[in-house]
Amino acid sequence: MVKLPAINLLFTATTCAALLFLTGCASAANQCEETPGLSLQILGSGGPVADDGRASSAYVVWVDGKSKVLVDAGGGAFLRFGEAGASFDDLEHIAISHFHTDHSADLVALLKSGFFSSRTRPLSISGPDAGGPFPGLANYLESSIGTNSSYGYLSGYLDGSGGLVQLQQVTLDPASRNSMPVIGDNNSKIQIEATSVPHGIVPAIAYRVRVGDKVLVFASDQNGNDEGFIEFARDADVLVMHMVVPEDISGAGRSLHAPPGRIGQIAEASNARVLVLSHFMARSLQDFDTNMDIVQSRYSGEVIAAEDLLCFEVGE
Repeated sequence: MVKLPAINLLFTATTCAALLFLTGCASAANQCEETPGLSLQILGSGGPVADDGRASSAYVVWVDGKSKVLVDAGGGAFLRFGEAGASFDDLEHIAISHFHTDHSADLVALLKSGFFSSRTRPLSISGPDAGGPFPGLANYLESSIGTNSSYGYLSGYLDGSGGLVQLQQVTLDPASRNSMPVIGDNNSKIQIEATSVPHGIVPAIAYRVRVGDKVLVFASDQNGNDEGFIEFARDADVLVMHMVVPEDISGAGRSLHAPPGRIGQIAEASNARVLVLSHFMARSLQDFDTNMDIVQSRYSGEVIAAEDLLCFEVGE
């Protein structure tokens, strides 16, 4: 176990791969479930390409051993959710950053899994409104699980019928650069706020999750060109950013994603205590050490490279 300021690294998929017995691996994966206080678990640290053994983007915020907030549900999140010991019953909120498949494709699978839970209370879910060729949250859910959709047998999630819990939708303005309330307030144990971030033509949302006096910020896919995001991420105990492209990226790649140098600048300017790099793809892993050096040359705090099932204890 590696000790870092504000962070305890409890488990990684690399550790799991080194274990000889699957039962031991499954037990180790449940470290967040067994940890008091606030923890963050990376369910998926990869991108949209199935070439590196990583699930796509997904994160769980744990509070006192309960899986309270799910951020994104990309391909593979369904499997990792179960491996982590997370519970649909315990979720307070599902936060979807945008409707690229590597951030949302496993949402329906997780909802189907929830049918077999004992949950009876509604579940809130947030995501961006429509923009360009991309649907808004309401349209996405209607086209996925609406009465006349491919998975219409799950349509009870839209109104709480058929033994399914109702999804309480929070649609967020993808054009607003202001902080938008999602759930909770200053008196709530869990409070979530959101802001839009620039991701090419894709409506995208970043989330700020406060639990007590601790703050986790999920930057989502973004090109890093909005200076206002720095204030949104101000003084985060953990800032999760996606290192998808190399430093010399240009064209469409640069309009979608921030290069390593910009990631480091944002983390430093926002005074984040710990920076977690995630959403890796072949083009960012190809010269990984160089990209990490670039980030660290611009950011003075701790930098951690995400792995699937990596578990953090966020503390003093």
